[in-house]
Amino acid sequence: MTDVSPAIPYAEVIGDPIVQSKSPAIHGYWIRQLGLDADYRAAHVTAEGLADYLISRRADPAWRGCNVTMPHKQAVIPLLDRLDPLAARIGAVNTIVAEQGQLVGYNTDAGGFLEPLRAELAKQHLFRMARVLGTGGAARAIIAALARENVVIVLAGRNTEKAQALLDELDPGGEHHVAPLDHFAGATDFPFDDREGCFDVVVNASPLGMAGQVPLAFDLSHAPPGSIVYDIVTHPLETPLLKAARAAGFQTVDGLAMLIGQAAEAFERFFGIAPPRGDGDAALRGILTA
Repeated sequence: MTDVSPAIPYAEVIGDPIVQSKSPAIHGYWIRQLGLDADYRAAHVTAEGLADYLISRRADPAWRGCNVTMPHKQAVIPLLDRLDPLAARIGAVNTIVAEQGQLVGYNTDAGGFLEPLRAELAKQHLFRMARVLGTGGAARAIIAALARENVVIVLAGRNTEKAQALLDELDPGGEHHVAPLDHFAGATDFPFDDREGCFDVVVNASPLGMAGQVPLAFDLSHAPPGSIVYDIVTHPLETPLLKAARAAGFQTVDGLAMLIGQAAEAFERFFGIAPPRGDGDAALRGILTA
């Protein structure tokens, strides 16, 4: 009688294209550090093959789930058994987990985005405001995350009607505002009031500044004193916006913070254990930027 060893548990990332994904490097590093008997892979899945992919994985007892990248974050929703309430509110899924025979959709982008801001948001503030630049897919999770933290949002996009529709959908009761993206391109002499006790963040939620894209046109005179400047672009990690903000004395957060944060939440859902992050992700960042 042949002894057949069970397949090791695995998770993966799906998308089209997929070669650019850093998820295998992140999850693979954590698996090695923990000594887990597990694997993490990348799978190229087209829009036409998405339904068949999920059917095949549903039948695989070793499959723990997958991370979902573009262009599937919304297309997967009708193919799942249920959604986590936050994913339902955002209207996008970036993590699918196999749970007791069901495929459950989560959105860990929101938590990953907030992670580097948690210490500041744990404080009491007189007022909280965010200037969010961009109205694409990444902005959905960011808007929902900030709204849950009682942040007033100024959403800037090329199409202000689209920006307003996004705010109305994601936080219909919020007192938010819209602005054309080019409003922030030129200098302003607006006399900001006393920002002591306030929380201010500027977020580039667009691909502007990414390699192959033009830089984001944002004049830092629009950033209130004491603002945090946060750019979700990961290539390059040091975007023109972050470089200028740091030179001007602003606190900055780069795109790897959100990327690693969202991956950490997904990793724990896949494998039932928190990833090792005791070094503040220094070693992992070294791998991802090598």
